[in-house]
Amino acid sequence: MAMACLNPATLSRAAPRCCSLPTSSARLARAAAAAGRRGGWRLAAVAEEPQAVQKQEQRTSRSDEADGDGAAMASSKLVLVVGGTGGVGQLVVASLLSRNIKTRLLLRDPAKAVSLFGKQDESAFQLHKADTRNAADLDPEMFEGVTHVICTTGTTAFPSKRWDGDNTPERVDWDGIRNLVNAMPQTIKRLVLVSSIGVTKYNELPWSIMNLFGVLKYKKMGEDFVRDSGIPCTIIRAGRLTDGPYTSYDLNTLLKATAGERRAVVMGQGDKLVGEVSRLVVAEACIQALDIESTEGQIYEINSVKGEGPGSDPEKWKELFRSVQSN
Repeated sequence: MAMACLNPATLSRAAPRCCSLPTSSARLARAAAAAGRRGGWRLAAVAEEPQAVQKQEQRTSRSDEADGDGAAMASSKLVLVVGGTGGVGQLVVASLLSRNIKTRLLLRDPAKAVSLFGKQDESAFQLHKADTRNAADLDPEMFEGVTHVICTTGTTAFPSKRWDGDNTPERVDWDGIRNLVNAMPQTIKRLVLVSSIGVTKYNELPWSIMNLFGVLKYKKMGEDFVRDSGIPCTIIRAGRLTDGPYTSYDLNTLLKATAGERRAVVMGQGDKLVGEVSRLVVAEACIQALDIESTEGQIYEINSVKGEGPGSDPEKWKELFRSVQSN
């Protein structure tokens, strides 16, 4: 079973954390593009021995070539993002738009997306109002032409204002995921689901504390439903989320202020990681997993530590994913 290398300075109890919204679509797109240009992150991963760290030299020219290839292929892809106005979701959407990848958002409040991302060309950016908690909302039309799906929905682990309107872990992480998957056509090429580390250990300390209201249990149930659906999938189990949430801040300024912090990626399998992860890293991992064949049917835990990392270089992400795969 593959494990990832942990940085002791970054160890903490990993808990699902939701986030608020930034206020500028232009800043989101610029920030996503800037984050990609900063590329060349250092890879840190372990295949067999917990303390073995693999480092990789920067390949800037190779990254530029890969980015160009990705832009050329963008017209054949339509990505449905569920939870696209949340802390990770908004970064996923901004990055997709910056790469000229056609994007469709499934969300409860389309006006919120307009305030975030502004007016966009409808041929490249579409909004569908729906609530995954209500199966009747999921009209087959919203999946028309969709090739890939990224789901970043979630709520807080403990009772909060986010729970208002029956927005509990059971309703979001179980009912919502089950309804979404049941409505999806089998023609979807890949579903990427963002989950949480610790979901297989929700009866053990310290995870049982985070699971007092069932968040880890329901996330695991959602994972299992996705895996049993027959739809090609990749599950990204994130550590405790950092870098955000972005509310009244200038996102571009925030990204510049945190450049070089927690961009080195630590990945594993087997639910053994404990630590934190940048929302930027999670968003990039979701987008990269869409097209990396070896990630199909796989579950990855992901953390990030101080240092440089893979940026948006597909080859570096391929190496990172493969370095921890058990089969």
